[in-house]
Amino acid sequence: MSAQQQVQHLLDFIDASPSPWHVIKSVEAQLASFNFKKLDETLSWSLESGGRYYVVRDESSVIIFVLGQKPLVETGFKMIGAHTDSPGLRIKPNAATGVDGLLRLGVEIYGGPILATFTDRDLSLAGRVNYKDTNNNIVSALINFDRPLLRLPNLAIHMNRTVNEDGLKLHKQNELPLILSALAQECLPQTYFSELLQEQSACEAERILSWDLAVYDTQKGVFWGAENEFYANSQLDNLASCYAALQGLLDDTVLENEATLVCAFFDHEEIGNESNKGADGSFLGDVLKRISLVTENNKEDFTRALAKSFMVSADMAHAYQPNFPLAYDPDHKVFVNKGPVIKVNANQRYSTESVSQAMFVDWCEQAGVPYQKYSHRSDLACGSTIGPITSARLGIRSVDVGNPVWAMHSIRESAGVLDHGYMIKVMKKFLTQ
Repeated sequence: MSAQQQVQHLLDFIDASPSPWHVIKSVEAQLASFNFKKLDETLSWSLESGGRYYVVRDESSVIIFVLGQKPLVETGFKMIGAHTDSPGLRIKPNAATGVDGLLRLGVEIYGGPILATFTDRDLSLAGRVNYKDTNNNIVSALINFDRPLLRLPNLAIHMNRTVNEDGLKLHKQNELPLILSALAQECLPQTYFSELLQEQSACEAERILSWDLAVYDTQKGVFWGAENEFYANSQLDNLASCYAALQGLLDDTVLENEATLVCAFFDHEEIGNESNKGADGSFLGDVLKRISLVTENNKEDFTRALAKSFMVSADMAHAYQPNFPLAYDPDHKVFVNKGPVIKVNANQRYSTESVSQAMFVDWCEQAGVPYQKYSHRSDLACGSTIGPITSARLGIRSVDVGNPVWAMHSIRESAGVLDHGYMIKVMKKFLTQ
């Protein structure tokens, strides 16, 4: 498969996944083609050597694993971690308000998006609604309006003369509500919005109890550049890493493995990981422990297996943008289409240390993949990933890596076509070592 074909599959995956809940649906569709079995956390598990399984927690985090042919104490777990959420805007519970003949939806900022990039875009809503079914059970349904529904119009420059000098600044409470509709005199805003949800979800408005709704950009992913050497879409951070991990795992030569292979994709990374389904919660530890309990005889074996385990924490990296040279450490510029980036931070904002760094370099060299090393400017605060959290919680060695991306946390990010294939290739090498 060519590099462009690999990226086109990635773009299709992202376009079908406008919210973390849709991401899991897209992942499940991929797993179905390889005969993975879904496990229920509330039931007892029976696992077979070579078996393919996955567990979903609260519809937006998933742990996928293939049980190895050798005992865990001999091989440990080979894991790749990433996250399903992206920074953006979320709809508030009592969102709909009428002001001066217009119906607007109130939003809350999720994570750290570049807010200015949400202006003058064709926006829509996707996520889940929770409702009571005819048997009075609370159930969830995915919802996606899949058309331009909302807009955040910019203020004309005639009323904001210094916007090009001072940058666009949006008041988080007053200037972010999104325009939905022209409000008819007799229409109550909340009733109108509830009826929209009913129309889209096929759930009766009076049965809808709550929702999780993310704002997303309806523009599809594209290739760009004189030679189509770049691509752009929303949510590259971090769905590009999730999809690369999936493609690294879902290969018959990888799936038939002596070691137990794990891919863990968590929600809530962008807001600190601290939840029942985040990387700082119990989800991964619970699943790994249950695998050990079902397959091993000695209680000590789980700790022994962790001591032999390794995690690749995959999250996108800051690509060098030559218009802003002072934003980068001059000795640590990383470039699109030049290979995966190993991320290093002395204060453990990334989990990489010298041994795990050397191991990843070795896998890249074995796979014939170029690699780069990144360190943040010493005078700028450094972001973090799921790597340090999972490494500390489980006591395992880990490395933080990612493909270079421009405009991280914009509603429209860009990356290099070659890098996606490089990352898949090195992930396959890691999983088959």
